[in-house]
Amino acid sequence: MSETQLSHGQRKIILVGNPNVGKSVLFNSLTGAYTTVSNYPGTSVEVSRGHCDIDGERYEVLDTPGMYALLPITEEERVARTILLEEDPRVVVHVLAARNIERMLPMTLQLIEAGLPVLLVVNILDEAESVGMSIDIPLLQEKLGIPVVGAALGRRRGLAEIRAAIAAFDPLHRARFAYAADLERDIARVAMLLHGDYRLDRRALALLLLQKDEEIHQRVLAVEEERREDIDNVVKDIVFERRVDLHLRISLERKRVCKGLLDGVISQRQGGGPTFSERLSGWTMNPWTGVPLLLAVLYFGLYQFVGGFGAGTIVDLFEGRLFEEIINPWVVDLGTRYLPWTWLYELLVGEYGIFTLGVRYAVAIVLPIVGTFFIAFSVIEDTGYFPRLAMLVDRLFKRIGLNGRAVIPLVLGFGCDTMATIVTRTLETVRERIIATILLALAIPCSAQLGVILGLLSEVPGSLLVWSLTLAAIFLFIGFLSARMVPGERPMFYMEIPPLRMPQPRNVLVKTLTRMQWYFLEIFPLFILASVMLWAGKMTGALDWLVRAMSPVMLALGLPTEVSAAFIFGFFRRDFGAAGLYDLQTAGLLNPAQLTVAAVTLTLFVPCVAQFLVMFKERGGKVACGIFVFVTLFAFSVGWGLNRLLLFTGVLS
Repeated sequence: MSETQLSHGQRKIILVGNPNVGKSVLFNSLTGAYTTVSNYPGTSVEVSRGHCDIDGERYEVLDTPGMYALLPITEEERVARTILLEEDPRVVVHVLAARNIERMLPMTLQLIEAGLPVLLVVNILDEAESVGMSIDIPLLQEKLGIPVVGAALGRRRGLAEIRAAIAAFDPLHRARFAYAADLERDIARVAMLLHGDYRLDRRALALLLLQKDEEIHQRVLAVEEERREDIDNVVKDIVFERRVDLHLRISLERKRVCKGLLDGVISQRQGGGPTFSERLSGWTMNPWTGVPLLLAVLYFGLYQFVGGFGAGTIVDLFEGRLFEEIINPWVVDLGTRYLPWTWLYELLVGEYGIFTLGVRYAVAIVLPIVGTFFIAFSVIEDTGYFPRLAMLVDRLFKRIGLNGRAVIPLVLGFGCDTMATIVTRTLETVRERIIATILLALAIPCSAQLGVILGLLSEVPGSLLVWSLTLAAIFLFIGFLSARMVPGERPMFYMEIPPLRMPQPRNVLVKTLTRMQWYFLEIFPLFILASVMLWAGKMTGALDWLVRAMSPVMLALGLPTEVSAAFIFGFFRRDFGAAGLYDLQTAGLLNPAQLTVAAVTLTLFVPCVAQFLVMFKERGGKVACGIFVFVTLFAFSVGWGLNRLLLFTGVLS
């Protein structure tokens, strides 16, 4: 029986809640490693699905994108709401953060009003308790009329209670909450006209109609064909009679109800001044202190750990010793013995063979870099630093057509641009995704390339400074230009700021393994394809032809013709291109100015084949090819201009 067939007979658990409240931790704790991540149909928003057994029952678990209310604003919220509208959950688990319970509880009310089978998880209790906050969970459960569990999921506290509450869940109990009398009359006027069969309660639908929810409006009119005119007229009459923002009025009423529900539930012990964690949180978002802290994170987290340890020590161990000394000689020897055809020998174990190049690159080079990057990324993510980084750069990023959320794929690009291009899915608008993809393809060097270039240029006084300033200037220039030329809507930005916390080793391990598995399954076939393309180029003579064709371009940049090979190999492997420059520099073929021009041009040059194929998959062929052509022409133009500038000024002569 297929997984799809099996899932139809399973009960469903849907996890909902704001971003950064621990939904993914609960999802991973329930499902373990047996999960799938895929785009929700018709969108670029990812939804995680997994399975678990609770008290002898098999459940399918869905981890929805972060949402703040049933009335959606972003695409992620629309997808989360659609799942609630179209799936048939046994339990909807609403996870909220204990310290922000007053702000997040209105969504719990909306879920209860909608008639959904809600289980509330008050998470991160340990941090609330550390600042003297106490929550009476049994009293809150009594007031809400639904099961409520207190938890600190990062420390596995409350997990057994959540599983028990799911197993014993009784969907018949739910409370009713009263708003102001005039608002209740308006809700009743709309609700009494809704006679169709809906997943959500008619009261909740009436509230969404009064809040001008266009999607709900279309769904209701499609069902209520005979009463659609009456419904429209009543809603318009109410809006006209009130002459107020009903969305604001309803939100204020929910806050008033929540304040009453929390009366006697929350107690706060008086403490001293702000804790060190709170002071550090403020420092990370203040430009004067946040920028130095960011540079420290990038230096130790990316340059030293990923670039030095991952791309250096581990890659040397895997590629230099394991593959070069053991695996590759053994595979080549087998090929020599048992492969009588030259073309097949070259395809499998030749210079660009599937095993000797494709598998070696994927396992010996990419896996250590991606692995160390995901460890660093998961550690930083688990501390709650990324939302603060987004706040820090939001003002600058708005000027280049992005917002603070784009900092995650752009930072990720310093580890692997291919992976970062995939992560641009998380950005809200198509315009943002295109701009971020352009910047990743042009001005963000991956850790494999970055490590080689930094090591190479650091030996030439002034060269590294020129390279860094040129890349930074181009990043900002292309960002400003893209913001004005790429059509589309400008993004909104708001982000939940969770407390800073110490990363939990188990969370880091689960996140790292899950991401590595996902990345390896997505990208490994592309390495094999790149190997086949190189093999085909060698067998047909196309590689030699490309080297000769690029020679005039190299001469125009003031570079030896031998550099053209570094650019061609750089398309297939970025670090190969940088390593080619290293060999030319060692051979004495490049002076400091030529080395700098070559390094800048190679960094800006077309993305590697894996990144290009992912661009093709994510953005479509037309956009991917357009970016490819633009980046190629722009890189050579910058290289030509930089060469002229260095010759004119005599810098690096």
